[in-house]
Amino acid sequence: MNMKQLIVSSLLMCALGLHAQDEWLLYPGGATESNQIEAAEEHQRSDFVINITKPRMYYYPAAVNPTGTAVVICPGGGYRGIAVEKEGIEIARWFNSKGVSAFVLYYRMPNRHYEIPVKDALTAIERVRKQSRQLGLNKKRIGIMGFSAGGHLASTAGTQFTSAGNRPDFMILGYPVISMKGGITHAGSRSLLLGNAPDTTLIQRFSSEDRITRRTPPAFLFHARDDKAVPVENSRLFVEALKRNKVEGELQEFEKGGHGFGMRPTNPETDRWPLLLESWMKKQKLMK
Repeated sequence: MNMKQLIVSSLLMCALGLHAQDEWLLYPGGATESNQIEAAEEHQRSDFVINITKPRMYYYPAAVNPTGTAVVICPGGGYRGIAVEKEGIEIARWFNSKGVSAFVLYYRMPNRHYEIPVKDALTAIERVRKQSRQLGLNKKRIGIMGFSAGGHLASTAGTQFTSAGNRPDFMILGYPVISMKGGITHAGSRSLLLGNAPDTTLIQRFSSEDRITRRTPPAFLFHARDDKAVPVENSRLFVEALKRNKVEGELQEFEKGGHGFGMRPTNPETDRWPLLLESWMKKQKLMK
């Protein structure tokens, strides 16, 4: 590479880097409700952000061979915080390499205000869809992805959307919390979302396997059988319910992998999930 090419390449990378960190406030005028968290937002460690009260997302556009598909990514963290690098930025960059644009969502922590996270997720989808033309996106290819508790949020958005504008076109769920029922759920996530003693109606409302209809979007799930934090039964129940309602659903189970592996190398088996996802997205005509 000669000097001129090097300068052009450097300028392009700088431009892409700046564009990749565009911050979108979900409610530019401020949210109408509060999760009543008074502590300041902070990085508990480099990868984990807690006390989120300012709902926003960061835009990572596909700069090479864009397909028009976009994904809103909900990192996990037990509804206590979000793993922004491992289950957010790293995933967004992989999507970009496949021509898919991504938005990493900083949703508000519920602090037992269970309406708040799903409102943020649905608002994110609606905002992306409204601006799809300006961004060069296909408004019929806007999906949602989530990991662990972020997977619960994504599945809630996919089963509790309120309009065509905020309905995700597809879901991708990684080792997700799906059910709020005892013996299946992740107790910490349930407590922070619904409280320590939620009633039966609330448990059922936020058990996504019970909310599936024929309007539920198609879904791809992956989960390790040795997951000690979120039992694989969560993903199985969801896919079984999809199939009962004649909705496309695929679950990839891995013998080993534990919980929270993201896209980082874990073992030859779980490391295959991005390739399996890519194959599924191509079948769904979401990737070229």
